[in-house]
Amino acid sequence: MRTATLEELHIMREKWQRDGLQLVFTNGVFDLLHSGHVVYLEQARALGDVLVVGLNSDASTQAIKGTSRPLMPAAERALVLTALRCVDYVTIFEPTTAEQLVATLKPDVYVKGGDYAVPDMTADVGAPQAVDYERLPEARIVRDYGGEVVLLPYQAGRSTTALVEKIVRVYRGGRQ
Repeated sequence: MRTATLEELHIMREKWQRDGLQLVFTNGVFDLLHSGHVVYLEQARALGDVLVVGLNSDASTQAIKGTSRPLMPAAERALVLTALRCVDYVTIFEPTTAEQLVATLKPDVYVKGGDYAVPDMTADVGAPQAVDYERLPEARIVRDYGGEVVLLPYQAGRSTTALVEKIVRVYRGGRQ
């Protein structure tokens, strides 16, 4: 299992910088891993040489998603994430945001989904999206030290919430 503490990652980060490797960082709950997560993580990994995933702890997941979540404990979510070829390291964190991780690791590229973009109904499809810095405090940190923030396209209909809703419907005798 390739999990690491923030302290261990900080030491590795210094070596990666010396070796000229680009660090990509993303974070999230990653509860009930699905195809949308896999596509997202593969796209994130393609943006650099090393992909580190910050994983919300069980307590921070509950604070964000409610008391019915996570569906799987953090250790199990980390095990599933590290099984993916595109993920180099996973670190579990307690706060509801990954600001401390970003401030310490200073990734070259910070990646989040397009649902963190400022809504712009006039933008062309596929055009770069403006970051919603109010909803994404980590992005402010990245901007301040000169890193790059990349918002990947949101994959409509591919979410843990949608998957859970479908499972509940099916097992309650509803239709798909």
